[in-house]
Amino acid sequence: MKKIIGILFILAAHIPAFAQITMPKIFNDHMVLQRQTDIPIWGKADPGTKIQVELAEYLITTTTNADGNWKVYIPELQAGGPYELKIYNAELKSPAFVYSDVLIGDVWLASGQSNMEWQVQQSASGKEDIPKALNKNIRFFKVPHHFTLEPQDEVLETSWTICDTASVKDITAVGYYFAKKIQADINVPIGIVQSTWGGTPVEAWTSREMLLTNSAAKEKVIVNDTVTVEDFGRDSVELKKFWDIVYNPKEELVKKHADPKLDDSNWKTVSIPGVIKDWEPEHEADWNSDIYEGMIWLRKKVNLKGAFTKKDLTINLGHPEMNYSIYFNGVEICKNQWNANATHTYTIPVSAINKGENTIALRIAALWGGGGLNPPADVIYLTNGKDKMSLTGDWKFEKGLEPLIPKIYYYQQYSTYLFNGMINPLLPYGLKGFIWYQGENNEDDAYNYRELFPMMITDWRIRFEQGYLPFLFIQLPNYYKKETEPSDGKWAVLRESQYKTLALPNTGMVTTIDLGETDNIHPTNKKDVGNRLVAIAENLVYKQDIAAFGPMFKSYEIKGNTIEVEFIGTEGLKTTDGELLKGFAIAGEDQKYHWATAKIEGNKIIVSASEVANPVAVRYDWANNPDGNLTNNTGLPATPFRTDNWKVMTQPE
Repeated sequence: MKKIIGILFILAAHIPAFAQITMPKIFNDHMVLQRQTDIPIWGKADPGTKIQVELAEYLITTTTNADGNWKVYIPELQAGGPYELKIYNAELKSPAFVYSDVLIGDVWLASGQSNMEWQVQQSASGKEDIPKALNKNIRFFKVPHHFTLEPQDEVLETSWTICDTASVKDITAVGYYFAKKIQADINVPIGIVQSTWGGTPVEAWTSREMLLTNSAAKEKVIVNDTVTVEDFGRDSVELKKFWDIVYNPKEELVKKHADPKLDDSNWKTVSIPGVIKDWEPEHEADWNSDIYEGMIWLRKKVNLKGAFTKKDLTINLGHPEMNYSIYFNGVEICKNQWNANATHTYTIPVSAINKGENTIALRIAALWGGGGLNPPADVIYLTNGKDKMSLTGDWKFEKGLEPLIPKIYYYQQYSTYLFNGMINPLLPYGLKGFIWYQGENNEDDAYNYRELFPMMITDWRIRFEQGYLPFLFIQLPNYYKKETEPSDGKWAVLRESQYKTLALPNTGMVTTIDLGETDNIHPTNKKDVGNRLVAIAENLVYKQDIAAFGPMFKSYEIKGNTIEVEFIGTEGLKTTDGELLKGFAIAGEDQKYHWATAKIEGNKIIVSASEVANPVAVRYDWANNPDGNLTNNTGLPATPFRTDNWKVMTQPE
């Protein structure tokens, strides 16, 4: 027997007989609804329409308000299903909507920029895991990219999908590995609502009202007041021109610049591995200046003889940055490949090879501050299958040889626009919590991130109307060049800002300082990131006795020429490699840091340096790309920290 619950929003004198009901797209076949909480269901119809919602043993009645909105709450259900969710105009016998295969479980909103958006098929373990991905108890709802001037009630066209070998390929890798492990461990259906966009700052995901309360964000919000829908349209047109230049080079230009006979003696000589940031002296003079954006060309002559001329060769570019094409003696070897590709190895046919001098030409897109060939040097080479010829060293470089790329405003990076188009339409869908991976795009304002990020968390919690929902996030990994001397770095500051966000209740942070890649802002090991995120969730949210944290700074005490550092989450301090501790640095009043000798004593680290007789501050893994080795018996790395509050630089080295 159905439990009948009546909810009256507004009494209306007249109820249309055949009022049309509309429902948000997040309500769909195969959806997951949140267990153990009142489940919000909402939609629209003509004002005064009586609506009935049926799920499991509940039948709930309400009436639309003067604006045509209605909302009901299904009393909490336990994990299970499948069910049917039916939505009726109460005046009609047949339901207006019947959603089938509805599961009750835990729903997590996965959001952030490119490292959360990074797909399963792009991850290091994707090839192995995709064939085994079928799991009907995991469902995904992927929100399409959409930026808008005003908050929207609806996302663009999309639907819930069951996790299988086809659907999983382009889903968030971090979200998938999180869902896979947590579903197996907790044994309830898991829904992942993915709302992500690469290259976006935290302000883009925060509401206008919230940002206006903050002095650091207010000016960026006011800029939006001059933007119009027409600006969006113009930017869209220019973006098509942009990609046409990147993807469709003019044949005569390619023929000219790939031609072995081209006189490139006046081109600039640059060193490979290297990227355009290294080759642009004006950028070095002012790190905040605009770097050239457009197509660049690189050329190198190589002399081949013997075994290198008798059969097909293989060229490996290692870790190219951005989109590129390769030409060998004018012959196209590959076209429009991206740095996200799993490999960058291609065959050069023997028919294209000359005995003696040969010319390699690379056409590369220099976009968003990137462009070039990244280290390490040993993965940039030619090979005949037995011997290798390095392609590092001097190359010829030129820019401005092709039509200029139009200026794009990238409105997805503007404050509030992604909140309007990709978060507001989800409100107030029932959630278990949030998982978040972002921060790279705020690196140039790393210090203020400690205000902006908590502000967004608070904003979302208020708007989803479900209390202090758990908010779990990934701290930025190691990235950029390895530092040989103690130094400041903007990613170090950003990590500190993330760490300070733990002051908010019901938050958890995943340390990934050991999972990054020196030359890749998108480290491909997403499985370990997802698994560490699960450990945080099971410890903080599901209240299981799970080791979730490595050593975290607790306090320090100065004793003569040493500093004693105490940690929480110790459970036996040790090093990851069994070697001496590294990554610690100390400074005196002169604020000059020196690498320190550090040793473990119980749950403390004793730090000293011969250059510092009277230390006042200590840091650990405080750099863009540190290589500290402190861990505990869980194998989880220690979280970077500093004890000083001196002003630090926030631009790259």
